[in-house]
Amino acid sequence: MKSLNDEKIWLSPPHIGEKERAYVEEAFDQNWVAPAGPHLKRFESSIKQYFNVGAVAALSSGTAALHLALINLGVSQGDYVLTQSLTFSASANPIRYLGAEPVFIDSEYDTWNLDPDVLEEAILDLKEKGIKPKAIIGVDLYGMPAKWVEIQNIAMKYDIPLIEDSAEAAGSTYMGKYCGTFGRMAVLSFNGNKIITTSGGGALLSNDWHIIEHARFLSTQAKDNAAHYQHSHIGYNYRMSNICAGIGCGQMEVLDNRVRRRREIFDFYFDTFKDTDGISLLVEPYGHYSNRWLTAILVDPEKTDGITREHLRLALESRNIESRPLWKPLHLQPVFENHLFYGSNVSQSLFENGLCLPSGSAMTDEQLGKIVSIIRKVLNNGAGELVHKVK
Repeated sequence: MKSLNDEKIWLSPPHIGEKERAYVEEAFDQNWVAPAGPHLKRFESSIKQYFNVGAVAALSSGTAALHLALINLGVSQGDYVLTQSLTFSASANPIRYLGAEPVFIDSEYDTWNLDPDVLEEAILDLKEKGIKPKAIIGVDLYGMPAKWVEIQNIAMKYDIPLIEDSAEAAGSTYMGKYCGTFGRMAVLSFNGNKIITTSGGGALLSNDWHIIEHARFLSTQAKDNAAHYQHSHIGYNYRMSNICAGIGCGQMEVLDNRVRRRREIFDFYFDTFKDTDGISLLVEPYGHYSNRWLTAILVDPEKTDGITREHLRLALESRNIESRPLWKPLHLQPVFENHLFYGSNVSQSLFENGLCLPSGSAMTDEQLGKIVSIIRKVLNNGAGELVHKVK
């Protein structure tokens, strides 16, 4: 039972300031509340400049961006698309929107992302079956960059277009280059729980201006250039509104500050648990710089006297603190269980032992201290009557 005296601590709530409010009020004052407007252009321009990419389309969600990316590659019924298993379902749902077949690839332990060796094994096995994948979707999980040089080399070797799902990685870099710039196209998410938000929203990035123009066309119902409403293609209502873009303009101005704070939060957790048997955190391999969107710990019950990540989650929940297991691998999800999976049990092991801790950039030091105090009490008291003992 949750304590009535405990304030709610969320996993990753929005962090909005006065700049965002000013942009939104400006949109209302000018009556720019429709999808098109000056804030939308300004927001796209700020993303383009920050990430140093050719063009950007601001959309209603990261999922919409991924859907349009696949459409731009001509993915259709019966095609195969390779993607990471340890990720949110939005990385695979658009594949099914188009009637294509997702093929799930296991993770590696260095970054928890797409394993390049398993990726190549899957491509070779499919080749023997007469199948050439239409695309590869790699993911920057929890803000940690994937091994992009290796993945890019494989994609080029087998001539398979690469899409980077950087929904969780705004502000992260790999070898000094921003995540969101390693594929033919890349996807960002500005959902309410992301490191910066537009309430709901996303973006499609590419150095190919024609791809982005086509995405914009499709995202506004694919209206032909005519005085009347005429349609030669199936379109979608995917364009971001000017009001949401106004929030995004303000959020882009503080993105680096948000990254800095999230990394401070990770460092706090890391310093707290670095000498704790059975608790480990994901460190950055050489060349990887994570925005630390969410800090996650791995719990080894063999070293914690039987304490599991679920014991910790329930103890935190009893004090009105939200935490969450790592993403359940997609190849284990009922909706995807009949699709191909390549790998062993790395992603499954990470899911079974991983726990995401509150990481919001507006968290106070007092809140952080409360969270680690509860976890320490659980680890010290053992698995018996946990909820009772941590109160």
